[in-house]
Amino acid sequence: MEGTIYSLIPAILMLVLVLLTRRVLLSLGVGIVLGALFIHDFNVWNSLMEIWNTFYGIFISDGALNTGDLQLIGFLLLLGIMTAFLQASGGSKAFGDWMIKKITTRRRAQLMAPILGIIIFIDDYFNALAVGQIARPLTDRHRISRAKLAYYIDSTSAPVTVISPISSWGAYLIGLVGGLVAMTGLQPLEAFVKMIPYNLYALGAMLLVFLTAFLNLNIGPMKKHESLATSTGEVIPKGTTVPGDLTNSFEPSSKGRVYHLIVPIIVLIGTTISSMFITGAKASGDTVSLLSIFENTNVNFSLFIGGITAVVVALILYLIQRNPEAKNGLVFIEGIKAMLPAIYILLLAWMIGTIISTLQTGEYLAGVVENVNISSSILPVIFFVLSGFMALATGTSWGTFGIMLPIAAEVMAIADPSLIIPSLAAVLAGAVFGDHVSPISDTTVLSSTGAGANHIDHVITQLPYALIVALSSVIGYLIIGLTSNALLGLLATVIIIIIVALLLHMLNKNQ
Repeated sequence: MEGTIYSLIPAILMLVLVLLTRRVLLSLGVGIVLGALFIHDFNVWNSLMEIWNTFYGIFISDGALNTGDLQLIGFLLLLGIMTAFLQASGGSKAFGDWMIKKITTRRRAQLMAPILGIIIFIDDYFNALAVGQIARPLTDRHRISRAKLAYYIDSTSAPVTVISPISSWGAYLIGLVGGLVAMTGLQPLEAFVKMIPYNLYALGAMLLVFLTAFLNLNIGPMKKHESLATSTGEVIPKGTTVPGDLTNSFEPSSKGRVYHLIVPIIVLIGTTISSMFITGAKASGDTVSLLSIFENTNVNFSLFIGGITAVVVALILYLIQRNPEAKNGLVFIEGIKAMLPAIYILLLAWMIGTIISTLQTGEYLAGVVENVNISSSILPVIFFVLSGFMALATGTSWGTFGIMLPIAAEVMAIADPSLIIPSLAAVLAGAVFGDHVSPISDTTVLSSTGAGANHIDHVITQLPYALIVALSSVIGYLIIGLTSNALLGLLATVIIIIIVALLLHMLNKNQ
């Protein structure tokens, strides 16, 4: 069933189950089992072995430890431990008390998260987790729901890094695009920069984030979470499981100061960025440049090193308090336990991604485009929609880039070379959109983890915002396809998003 229309069934069933049952682990498990059965024509023993090998492959690949995945898992555990120390030391409480005096309005508190998201642009994983640690004490104090914070984080992580040349994404994409634009006479970096104004979804997502923060725009399921937060102070609905929630684990120390939170986070950011530069420079060989550093950097290793250093610093600051009621062992245990739900989801998301890759779901969808004979003017829209669905089903934007960018370049070289850059940008935009609405996307998982939000709550509350931007982008790409004018397409997308946001804001005020 590989590479056929049947390869779509496990992914679609899994997505439907997630939305209907809100039980993400069960839904992912069903998708994994059904996908394995499809791969082996319903041979139960071979399917069980496929599931085991997929799980085993997360940890050991080609006879060696899969250090990248292990380092990311290790970093999540370290992040949980660091978060526990920040709370136990009273640093989070002190920071919240201090910031609430500086940022006195709820609107400003909402604007802080996306601003931080744009500033921390070097990597989407790092962005999602670092912004959550900094912004959460403040947004909690201003009664901003964790679901809203997760939306702010998610919509300023991938959308920022996908248009930033100086980022892990930018370096990867510049290298990927290099051989695809040779016929245009553009250099890889030049081509990437020219693609930025055509990346309508990324630009539109960032615009809607700031409109949402400024207008306090609550659409669909987000209304329920924001209403609960503002009326009761419950930023997380009672009874929901969230990663990193240590509210009832221990009482914060009365000796807590702002630096108990600030110093470990600065150490985390500084060590991680330094490690990214060092590993990137070492792997660049004789020719070291800023671009080569980001192209070759080891993000997961850098996060792990940053996490270890930050935990050590947080522990030292906690011990220096000499609190007679300190329970160091409990802090470690509760920090690890708090991150286990996120790790479970991430492991199953990796597994379903591998199963879907084996089923060649992406290759099937890509083949559909190559075999359809349609007008070149609507191909940018087709590439956007297909890339979105591919990233939604597979949970990976990078995998979608790898499959769809060469196909888009090949198709447009024959159909209309003038639309190569817009079509490549449409692939990037569609992949980020699919990544935003996919419950199995690692970026989505880490955004909910960073915000301390329930994962499915984040997926469902973010969906209406993502759809508004996606539909606006579709119209923008239609205009670009017909006119080959990036400015008109971008202007149309921006105007539609602003009009929709203002109309929804007026409807909310009248209710």
